[in-house]
Amino acid sequence: MKQKKSDLELHQEYLGRLKKETYTVRFWQLAILFIFFVLWELTSRFRLIDPLLFSSPWKIGQMFFDKVGDGSLWVHVQVTLFETIAGFILGTIAGIVLAALLWWSERFSKIMDPYLVILNAMPKVALGPIIIVALGPGYLSIIAMGAIISVIITTLVVYASFKGIDRNYLKVLQSFGATKWQCFREVIFPASFPTMISTLKVNVGLSWVGVIVGEFLVSKQGLGYLIIYGFQVFDFTLVLFSLMFIAIFAAIMYQLVERLEKKLIKY
Repeated sequence: MKQKKSDLELHQEYLGRLKKETYTVRFWQLAILFIFFVLWELTSRFRLIDPLLFSSPWKIGQMFFDKVGDGSLWVHVQVTLFETIAGFILGTIAGIVLAALLWWSERFSKIMDPYLVILNAMPKVALGPIIIVALGPGYLSIIAMGAIISVIITTLVVYASFKGIDRNYLKVLQSFGATKWQCFREVIFPASFPTMISTLKVNVGLSWVGVIVGEFLVSKQGLGYLIIYGFQVFDFTLVLFSLMFIAIFAAIMYQLVERLEKKLIKY
């Protein structure tokens, strides 16, 4: 009984240290953010930085309440979130499917290898005008931008994970007469699941980049539209206001993916 009690106490001490470390990290994260905004406000008020170009947290806060009051903020946020989430999901699924096709057919992977390298090196943003002309100036072209910018990197990372699985696992299944589909379903896909979930974190940022660039080019609504409009009318408070909202929602999406990763990997 004493040994069990001692083990329990050690476990509780360990959990206590983890909790304390988590609180310490969160404290410093919030402290750095608070100090950043205070310094930004002070340097803007005392004109150590140009308040016209860099605005200030106070002005951005005022703009937030103004746009909440007139209801225009949520219209732009909803448009951008819908486009980003749609592009994020489509890009991830398309990348995983393409990686599975490459694994399935070695000849297909050899044929596509140089094209994937070229497409990965190509600046996808430069394809924006072509996509807009092909799909029309609407939601579809912006969602396509968000998907295209992440699909190639997803394909390459997931395919590398598929190829990196220990072949001995496959030989064991094949010795029992397993088909190629059964090998993929029982070994390749489950073993690569952590890599696929981790790829979602990268795709969060890439999807935001694609969608915002698409909104720069064609949209009449959305946070990207507010940024480009702010530049046109020389309203840098509006630009920084939109950038802050993009940062906030990107961070929220990243945290959601991180929680999803912990739950799924644990499962």
